[in-house]
Amino acid sequence: MTEVIRSADELREKVAGWKRSGMLVGVVPTMGALHDGHLSLARAAREQSDRVIVTVFVNPMQFNNASDLEKYPRDEAHDLALLDSEGVDVLFAPGVDEVYPDGFATTVSVSGITEPLEGAFRPGHFDGVATVCSKLFGMTQAGRAFFGEKDWQQLQVVQRFVRDLNIPVRIIGCPTIREEDGLAMSSRNVRLSATERATAPVLHAVMQAAASDMRAGKPVQTALMDAQAELLEAGFRDIEYLELRTVEGLRPAPDLSQPARMLAALWLGDVRLIDNIAV
Repeated sequence: MTEVIRSADELREKVAGWKRSGMLVGVVPTMGALHDGHLSLARAAREQSDRVIVTVFVNPMQFNNASDLEKYPRDEAHDLALLDSEGVDVLFAPGVDEVYPDGFATTVSVSGITEPLEGAFRPGHFDGVATVCSKLFGMTQAGRAFFGEKDWQQLQVVQRFVRDLNIPVRIIGCPTIREEDGLAMSSRNVRLSATERATAPVLHAVMQAAASDMRAGKPVQTALMDAQAELLEAGFRDIEYLELRTVEGLRPAPDLSQPARMLAALWLGDVRLIDNIAV
């Protein structure tokens, strides 16, 4: 049965016992409202670790909008049932005061790769991500941490600060898990209306078509502009970005001479969707 722990001291004691027995500990950091995408990370952690911790903490530091933080779905009982069915050893669910105690005054900030894309539209977001992940790695003392590729830029940020700060955890990226119609799984998808949910898979389909066009020789910017027009016609709004970036360093990719990914963020109704694919 999955054990629920809320205290960092209690968790540290448990992990120390595991490590004395020579066990490798894996962690899956989440903000809860778990779905099959999260569970695929837990399965990967189970395959590659002796003990698995899933953290559930809705991190206030990475929200730019207070109402988005308030609306973020929370259902610990449901999360726990799912984790128990996957054989997860511990659900670590600390309170805000446990993670950010009175007087907390430290921020982890990564330059460069945090500045475009999400960083341009969500100032300070990646400071919140890097800070809370640093805290969670310290609290769990895990040797491996598992992140989904759906948040591609986040994965790059975590890998960067772990390398830069010599944090002894191996970061493992896992493939994006999608619904049968192609929509990337996200905790925010439950906020889509029935009509919006029927429209949402168009994002992935349009991105795949644009990538195919690029591989067939269509100029990158032309393919991206055509894709944006299709998305707006389908009912999406406020396309924050739809760009082709290099895999290494997330630099603008004017062509396919280097490995690249297409990344998108846009709105459907009052729900912000993100996605990315390899091109």
